[in-house]
Amino acid sequence: MTVRLDDVDRKILSLLQQDASLSLDQIADRVGASKTPVWNRIRKLREAGVIRKQVAILDPEALGLEACFFVLVRTSEHDKDWAGRFLKALRDRPEVVEAHRLAGDIDYILKVQVRNARAYDRFYQSLISEVKIHNVTALLSMEEIKASSALPIPEGGHR
Repeated sequence: MTVRLDDVDRKILSLLQQDASLSLDQIADRVGASKTPVWNRIRKLREAGVIRKQVAILDPEALGLEACFFVLVRTSEHDKDWAGRFLKALRDRPEVVEAHRLAGDIDYILKVQVRNARAYDRFYQSLISEVKIHNVTALLSMEEIKASSALPIPEGGHR
């Protein structure tokens, strides 16, 4: 379903991406509209699936999760049963904060947030005990340069 976004919708989405804890009054004030039309717009954006959910973004270091690994996975298995077990293994592990299936030489890339290298090794040993993986390369992030959950909001009215 294609959703047409006007300037007010884009402003609302931009504000919510920056701080979803803003009150309806604050959002309405910042977009130059009254509260009820802004509430209706937000409701419609949720119903259309443009706004999936609102969450709190936590600081990994404040939680003692100081090691971020990007894990490149190659597999020789591509059948439905293996894929189901692999996806379940990823979903069952909260330390996997992102997972993507890729085109090219690497089949999957995982973002894994853990306390340290020992915790990563426990994750790795657990994963390979559940599913057969041809090759795994783990890359330790030395420094996070940019991280954002905010998406660019396209001009021209289309999602």
